[in-house]
Amino acid sequence: MTGPALVPAHAKAVIFDAYGTLFDVHSAVGRHMARVGPDAARFSEIWRAKQLEYSWVLSLAGRYEPFWTLTERALDHAFARFPDVDPSIRPLLLEAYRTLDAYPEVGETLSALRARGLRTGILSNGDPGMLNAAVASAGLADALDAVLSVDEARVFKTSPRTYDLVLQALSVTADEVVFVSSNRWDIAGAAAFGFTPIWVNRLGLPDEYAELAPSAVIASLDKLV
Repeated sequence: MTGPALVPAHAKAVIFDAYGTLFDVHSAVGRHMARVGPDAARFSEIWRAKQLEYSWVLSLAGRYEPFWTLTERALDHAFARFPDVDPSIRPLLLEAYRTLDAYPEVGETLSALRARGLRTGILSNGDPGMLNAAVASAGLADALDAVLSVDEARVFKTSPRTYDLVLQALSVTADEVVFVSSNRWDIAGAAAFGFTPIWVNRLGLPDEYAELAPSAVIASLDKLV
């Protein structure tokens, strides 16, 4: 499928998940890999997995806490799982998470979409402080029309209330929104809500949630344009 066909002609906005889609969630540990040690990759995977698990458990229980709080708790769990990792690097890892590396194609992709008259934005589980720091660090503020946090809805994705934030902020309808995420569960939520979902499958993972399929699957964001 060619790039222009991925975004329907009637679309008005392309909205991105942040963590794992625009920003490399493993770059925080990557910056301090030598100090984390030989278990760095697994340490980072557990940090990310627990961060998401905590968000889902709270949402199902009807509770909410800021995503930064969950990020800290998930990191502490990773330290507990790997007691040989020096806990004194905790502040360094948390600071690195606030300024995660953007994937290299992000800036040009956002600029190209806006040049085509599309509005661009973020919808993320991240709380506003996290998102603002990441966007500023990556120099993306001028390339985004909206940076939306589920904090406003007080529930995490994949609650329909989170995706509805896009409609309220941009005054669009669901069928006018292309939603891009590297998280297959997020794509499922966006599909259920009525967005046109595009899955960024960088790792070539097997598909899931067949009844809530993406409209397209791409290996990197530059394939959008």
